[in-house]
Amino acid sequence: MAIELYNTLSRKKEAFKPIKKEVRMYSCGPTVYSWQHIGNMRAYVFADILRRVIEYNGYKVKHVINVTDVGHLTSDADEGEDKMELASEKEGKTAGKIAQFYFQEFEKDVRKLNIEAPWKWAWATKHIKEQIELIKKLENKGYTYKTKDGIYFDSRKFKDYGKLARLNIKELRAGKRVDVGEKKHKTDFALWKFSQEKRQQEWKSPWGVGFPGWHLECSAMAMKYLGNTLDIHTGGEDHISVHHTNEIAQSESATGKKFVNYWMHNGFLVDEEGRKVSKSKGGLYTITELEERGYKPEHFRYLLLLTYYRKPLHFSLENLDAARNAWERINRKVIELRKEKHKGVDRTKEYGLEFLKAVNDDLNTAKALDIFWKALNDFDFTPGRKIVLLEKFDRVLGLNIKGMKEKKVVVPAEVKKLLEQREQLRKQGKFAQADILRQRILELGYTVEDKPKSSVLIKNSS
Repeated sequence: MAIELYNTLSRKKEAFKPIKKEVRMYSCGPTVYSWQHIGNMRAYVFADILRRVIEYNGYKVKHVINVTDVGHLTSDADEGEDKMELASEKEGKTAGKIAQFYFQEFEKDVRKLNIEAPWKWAWATKHIKEQIELIKKLENKGYTYKTKDGIYFDSRKFKDYGKLARLNIKELRAGKRVDVGEKKHKTDFALWKFSQEKRQQEWKSPWGVGFPGWHLECSAMAMKYLGNTLDIHTGGEDHISVHHTNEIAQSESATGKKFVNYWMHNGFLVDEEGRKVSKSKGGLYTITELEERGYKPEHFRYLLLLTYYRKPLHFSLENLDAARNAWERINRKVIELRKEKHKGVDRTKEYGLEFLKAVNDDLNTAKALDIFWKALNDFDFTPGRKIVLLEKFDRVLGLNIKGMKEKKVVVPAEVKKLLEQREQLRKQGKFAQADILRQRILELGYTVEDKPKSSVLIKNSS
């Protein structure tokens, strides 16, 4: 069954045809000057699901994610301060220590969200040589020019500039006049920036002491590890018009070959009114902050699976509550399923084909979850076969089904006593008084789930 993927370049779904059996995939990674928020983490969960789907179909994936620890200015227009140098100044630590600390925090979130680690974390500062070599190639082919503040790529010399974002270059050039300094055109971008004053992170180059532009690192490192043409490149939709557009221009100008066959982008997190969630407006939590509010990383991952990756994700704590409740129900049902022994029908093939069709249809995780639930709730499906299939589905979903096992909980004496009293009240038909005790038990951190012949205590998530 073919995998169909939406390609931003063609604006349509296409059958996925890798160059080789081992799929070469690159994802834009974090700029490690601060904590990554849940908007950032959506991009990595999306890339993780994509990788898992490809592997589910029998391919191997060579996945590279970059780590930007230099060169990302506060403006995408080659203006402002370097985010790493700025963070270093604010926190009173070296840029290197800032990068290491925030990368370690990011890696913790990656593990918490059950995101598979890439084959290679590629750090910008460890690939200065490759970036300089790429600029030399562009210089030799006549694509660069020098200004007082750096070496720039002449976008007008790349005839297909803007093809990914479908930019109307004529309108851009004829539009409102903006000060571009010594840049020849608005769409030109920095390959190498000269140090205007002493910096922590600067290197010697054929053009002077300085540091690489943000766009350059991705092209240089992607081609070093994955070759001149990649199968897939992922990132947030905010990268389409500038960062990925510039990657294409410099890469294809240097090699004369197509840089990426399938460009894939995820949508933003938005509020209930459809506005992009931002730090300034509040709501852009970190995973740790969500944990402090009583949510597990799996709850957030489940929420992401409910929405098509290309669409805006409506984020609110109410929506996260619903995702938490659903994940906790799965957890309870899976624990009960492991105990079931009744005979049934083996529906592995039926549900397996439905699930594969869903995930191969441009990662339709919402539909895949529906099929997961359908199989989970199918009482006639043989329990042993069912749990094996659900764990197989989880190779794509990443909800930690294998970890859903009954845990021995030491119930406090006070809670046990209240439960016994409640059972007596129920036997006496005093249900209103029994409900009062249920609420007291809930306040102590336990939920009472009534069964036909008894009641079960469930410890609530902290």
